[in-house]
Amino acid sequence: MRYYSFMNTFSNNKRIAKNTLLLYFRMIFMMLVALYTSRIVLNTLGVEDYGIYNVVGGIVAMFGFLNSSMSTTTMRYITYELGKGNFERLKVVFNTCQLILGIISVLVVVGAETVGVWFLYNKMQIPVDRMDAAFWVFQCSILATVVLIMSVPYNAIIVAHERMSAFAYISILEVVLKLAIVYLLLFFSVDKLILYAILILFVQFAIRVIYKVYCNKHFPETHAIWVINKALIKEMAGFTGWNLFGNIAAVLSSQGLNILLNIFFGPVVNAARAVSVQVQSAIIQFSSNFQMALNPQITKTYAADDYKMMHKLIGRSSKFTFFLLLFLSLPIMIQTDFVLTIWLKTVPDYTVTFLRIMLCTTIVDSVANPLMVAASATGRVRLYQSVVGGILLAILPVSYIILETGGDPNSVFIVHLIFSVIAFAVRLFIIRPMIKLDLSEYMIILGRIFMVVCLSLPLPLLYHYYRDNGFVDFIITCLLCMSTVSLSVYYIGLDRQEKGFAYSRIQIILQKIKLI
Repeated sequence: MRYYSFMNTFSNNKRIAKNTLLLYFRMIFMMLVALYTSRIVLNTLGVEDYGIYNVVGGIVAMFGFLNSSMSTTTMRYITYELGKGNFERLKVVFNTCQLILGIISVLVVVGAETVGVWFLYNKMQIPVDRMDAAFWVFQCSILATVVLIMSVPYNAIIVAHERMSAFAYISILEVVLKLAIVYLLLFFSVDKLILYAILILFVQFAIRVIYKVYCNKHFPETHAIWVINKALIKEMAGFTGWNLFGNIAAVLSSQGLNILLNIFFGPVVNAARAVSVQVQSAIIQFSSNFQMALNPQITKTYAADDYKMMHKLIGRSSKFTFFLLLFLSLPIMIQTDFVLTIWLKTVPDYTVTFLRIMLCTTIVDSVANPLMVAASATGRVRLYQSVVGGILLAILPVSYIILETGGDPNSVFIVHLIFSVIAFAVRLFIIRPMIKLDLSEYMIILGRIFMVVCLSLPLPLLYHYYRDNGFVDFIITCLLCMSTVSLSVYYIGLDRQEKGFAYSRIQIILQKIKLI
């Protein structure tokens, strides 16, 4: 007898809708503040210092692949044990995660203070008069990374318990504190780059303390127990080890490319990438919030051997994620110049092209994410991570070769997009037998996605081609994009059951709004 009855499934859908609504409230607020903050920080620090802050922090992030791997492991094991209802085992898992992450923190510090410092002084393109500031930014970034690493189990336990309200409120507090930092920069005459790095570190530490206090109060499994389970450590280390391939690839395709751009073109191009990342992050928040509400259910349904429900969740997550991102990103990709000009006083060179290509890559990766969650849920990731990780690892050396032979900065992002598409196709074929996925059903989903794109693009593109980029034309373009995408999704993208699912979610949201 399956664990999930009809009533449990209905309850799960209500929980998903409620959590999604909370996360969207969080996301909208955070997105607006983050976009405003990045504009002020760019103008306060200047293009060069803004680029230095992002690329120097990227060096530390290069050592974060261990943390990324362990984050995936932590989320999988905690959610899986919750799905099984084994709370004694859950307590052991949580504390084992803390132990492993403590070891990882030490490794990150050692690596950053040796290899990282050498790389900073010998390979990075940073003006001599800003090298001291870059060093202190580097030190603050190391400490901030350690704080984030040790926060992983607490974030995972909140998401696994689907307490999205706490997650949303703490995240909002974090972004408010970062907004306050921006204004503090205006009142001090010291080196603003160093001060900004120190204040960001303070915010990370304060949020880490809040997460710990909340989890200790609400989740008994987070209370410290000094038990070393060697078998569990070995199991989790093995799972983490194979995840290293994918996470190293993710780090290299992000921060690795950022450092590569610095080596070939200097910090001004890093500033262009940083601005593009801000917009990309704002857009991706929509999909990540939707998927954050679904991901625990994907793992729990696998733990309950409910493959049918698991497949539905994967399909809906992929499809709705794509439609949501297309709805949001299409006006920005068409009117990129206008959006950046309105948002920023100074738009760094290459930002327009960077942003367009990065948004395309984001859409591909976000649609593939449910497959990655499903692979992690099985615990059998050796083949998956070795093959997909191997494909993504090729992004950095291929980009280096292209730049070495005279390629421009845009070329590295084109390479990233091409390899992301290849990796998506490979993921699909590898994951199919692992979760008994009907490939023909998933191909129907991709077919609907393709048809929606074909029907959504022509009218907005034609209008943009024949009209100037003024404010009125921007509004009309946005309306055309939203109309064509919405109609295409409704009539082509969704089947009858999904239309009912979407309608019920809208009804719940409207009821919530009426209660406010």
